[in-house]
Amino acid sequence: MPGEAPSAAQLERNFRANGAILMPMSADAPSGPPPGARADWTIDQAWDRYTEAEHQVWITLYERQAQLLPGRACEPFLKGLDALDLHRTGIPDFARINEELRRLTGWTVVAVPGLVPDDVFFEHLANRRFPAGQFIRRPDQLDYLQEPDVFHDVFGHVPMLTDPVFADYMAAYGQGGLRALHLGRLRNLARLYWYTVEFGLLETPQGLRIYGAGIVSSHAESRFALDDPSPNRLGFDLERVMRTPYRIDDFQQTYFVIPSLQSLLDVTVNTDFAPLYARLAKAADIPLAAIEPGDRVFTRGTQGYARAGGRTGKAA
Repeated sequence: MPGEAPSAAQLERNFRANGAILMPMSADAPSGPPPGARADWTIDQAWDRYTEAEHQVWITLYERQAQLLPGRACEPFLKGLDALDLHRTGIPDFARINEELRRLTGWTVVAVPGLVPDDVFFEHLANRRFPAGQFIRRPDQLDYLQEPDVFHDVFGHVPMLTDPVFADYMAAYGQGGLRALHLGRLRNLARLYWYTVEFGLLETPQGLRIYGAGIVSSHAESRFALDDPSPNRLGFDLERVMRTPYRIDDFQQTYFVIPSLQSLLDVTVNTDFAPLYARLAKAADIPLAAIEPGDRVFTRGTQGYARAGGRTGKAA
């Protein structure tokens, strides 16, 4: 079974475009921001320094996802794409999209140089600032790269931040992350981020839809998450999710389905996490491909993809 990173902050900053891999900050990493970064680890986007080739990569990625996602992505995501007009002439200027984003939900996008410490990450979220990488992948990396670029961060995450309910959830998650730091339970809280913000599915009258950024920004996983018979698709339960490990090297073996964005927000703000963390400290992890007696099962996956070795050809 693959390992896990210890926190959502390291999780987000080390995402692979077609699946995910987490690489924790090394123990000897500098304690302060790197040269050129401000005290809060933000940097200038330097939008005017992008080349035509870099803008064309964005356009290529955007256009193929825009063709694929109708009927797959949830309505709030698609509305967010339209509201922010992320296509235009290439990589979005954060200053431009922040005007509309701030008006809609009070959020802004801030550029960061890469890995940021956990407390910095959560502090930004709690104050409605989404940390985003400023670089974009090369043309030969359209489907695979080692860390999140501006396409994953902005195309994948920011449209959902135009939705007031999801925007509130993200801010509440940041506040919860700051509390979890003091309780030593980031491992469990990272799973909540993973199975919602990155790889969440939403139940709708039209069927399951995608809202997780790791799925909507990936051409292959946008299809796998909804169409492939391999993964489990299970109803969301907070404690269950926080006991479930995740794949960091390939497509997920289990996706969790929320009944609504409001329900996700409600369970997050109305749960007393201190006793929950106490129970989790004594509870065993649930194997990532397992289906428990109390689970609501949308799809009982065959796990065929994982058993066949997934991307690497090595069986899980």
